[in-house]
Amino acid sequence: MKKIMTFINGFCMALADSVPGVSGGTVAFLMGFYDDFINSINDLISGTKDERKKAFFYLVNLGIGWVISFGLAVVILANLFEKHIYSVSSLFMGFIIFAIPVVIMEEKQCLKEKWKFCFMTLIGAAVVSLITYFNPVGGGNSMDLNDPSLLMYLYIFAAGAIAICAMVLPGISGSTLLLIFGLYLPIITGIKDFLHLDFHAFPVLVAFGLGVITGAVSTIKLIRMALKKFRGGMIYLIIGLMLGSIYSIVMGPATLDTPQPAMTFDTFSIVFFLIGGAVIVGMQFMKKLADGKK
Repeated sequence: MKKIMTFINGFCMALADSVPGVSGGTVAFLMGFYDDFINSINDLISGTKDERKKAFFYLVNLGIGWVISFGLAVVILANLFEKHIYSVSSLFMGFIIFAIPVVIMEEKQCLKEKWKFCFMTLIGAAVVSLITYFNPVGGGNSMDLNDPSLLMYLYIFAAGAIAICAMVLPGISGSTLLLIFGLYLPIITGIKDFLHLDFHAFPVLVAFGLGVITGAVSTIKLIRMALKKFRGGMIYLIIGLMLGSIYSIVMGPATLDTPQPAMTFDTFSIVFFLIGGAVIVGMQFMKKLADGKK
């Protein structure tokens, strides 16, 4: 049962990581396996032989669920995201808005004790909002997968390193950052083409993958230490990042290859918003179910 649950955890993480909205780290946090996830990555990098062995098998099981889910999501989302941007954006907003009170309730005692760090919420929201506002790549300026320059390869590498940090840290998702950087659709499309044995985007995916590996190795210890020693401040920061990502989602349509107007009340879908909320409620139910079988 434990292995099956770990597989499901990875599956759910990938669903979050593959779309702008809630990060895989947030899903891990909501479903109660975040500490196991972070500690396993840390043990795999610098643990003892036994710790590395245990972490390896845990992450492989988690990774199988992640890869299967991500592959399915990529094949479906590459077209869905472009054609139904406002419905999908409303879904993402439901993820975020319903997830925030869950995070607050989970960390209620910590937030109460460390209330002096509440200003970190403003910092987190400001960082994401400013990144979105000063988005260097968007709309028709998205990168060309067929003929990227050296600077674009470096940009993709850096974006991969930053995105994996967001995927690991509960808060803004790595896919939201890729959306902000104007790379979400090109990377998703490149992965989809690769799955269909079209390798024209392979060099771009290699650069992105190397960035992801570099970001994971260089930041996982820092994130683990920050959450351990400064948990109150980090949770306030995470809440701020999540609040700021709402603005990113609203502005997301403007970053498409064919830019669309930012989401408004008229284009907002209450149905998809509530579906997003239902997913978060479902994750909480799965967490309680897993806790009850321990």
